Amino acid sequence: MDRPDQSRREGGRAYIGSFTSAGGRGVLAATVDPHTGALTPTGACAEVPDPSYLALAPGGRLLYAVSETERGAVAAFALDGPAPRPVAEPAPVRGDSPTHLALAHGHVLTANYGSGSVSALPLGADGRPGPAIHVVQHQGGGPDEERQDGPHAHQVLPDPTGRWVLSVDLGTDSVRISVLDPATGRFTPHAETAVRPGTGPRHLAFHPAGGHLYVVGELRPTLTVCRWDDEQGVLVPTAETPLLPEDGRAAGYPSEIAVAPDGRFAWVAVRGDDSIAVLALDESGEKPELLTTVPCGGVWPRDLVLHPSGRWLYAANERSGDVTWFDVDPETGVPTRAGSVEAPAATCVVFA
Repeated sequence: MDRPDQSRREGGRAYIGSFTSAGGRGVLAATVDPHTGALTPTGACAEVPDPSYLALAPGGRLLYAVSETERGAVAAFALDGPAPRPVAEPAPVRGDSPTHLALAHGHVLTANYGSGSVSALPLGADGRPGPAIHVVQHQGGGPDEERQDGPHAHQVLPDPTGRWVLSVDLGTDSVRISVLDPATGRFTPHAETAVRPGTGPRHLAFHPAGGHLYVVGELRPTLTVCRWDDEQGVLVPTAETPLLPEDGRAAGYPSEIAVAPDGRFAWVAVRGDDSIAVLALDESGEKPELLTTVPCGGVWPRDLVLHPSGRWLYAANERSGDVTWFDVDPETGVPTRAGSVEAPAATCVVFA
């Protein structure tokens, strides 16, 4: 059995979420080779259905996962063995099909795609989540009648200061900004910022300088650049950057963005095109430039994450059932495929 402190010295551990309803193994644990970035599975837990998105507690002793089901829930896992181990019954989020979760002020926050809502679940002293104590229902829709018939919250996360909570809604083409009360777990709405209609915003990420963030559009392969004021909680779209070259390629459906800690590069996974867009960033982060695209190493990259060292990039390729890793050139930002590991219906990767 690997001890957590031992595995960190050896390169850390990775945890891979998946859709059990599509043949996934639940939450798969793996060690990370400190020299090559290679993943070696050590065990899996499939007791929680469809643990599609994961987040680690501070210190890495617990792992949280959404159960992306009609009766959505959050599960907590202990990480003291070769496979994750549930520590309690999953806690209901009071929303349908949660697709994302984040930790803030002693709570787990979830974005519930099916019901178009955001939930806050309190964490006990032992880190176990309780049932949702506040749910905010989004309203609205968009021009895409099939995908934007109503609200579809896809991501929720605190800003780098922790003062604000941002929720990205694919169905309403908007990003909502709220304040979370640490004592009660209640959201207070602050503002809503619209992006171009029909882009279907899915996820966002902040530039390390803090003054800008990037919103990934799922329905249009574009990256919306926004100016962010963390004093006033104001988000202002300023520009769009294409994520595919204009060469007549098939449609692409971007999923996730990773930004380099030094702010020089960003990478976006594009499903359908099955590629990774490589973008150069200026010092402020205001002007991303598409440098190139490279194959994602599989089919339908649902998640893309940079290793904490910045040396390797990992794509969770849902439909080909693998996680592929890439060496990242520190000068050009271009990733080169280095290997892959089987992970059926892979949806998410996090590192401890």
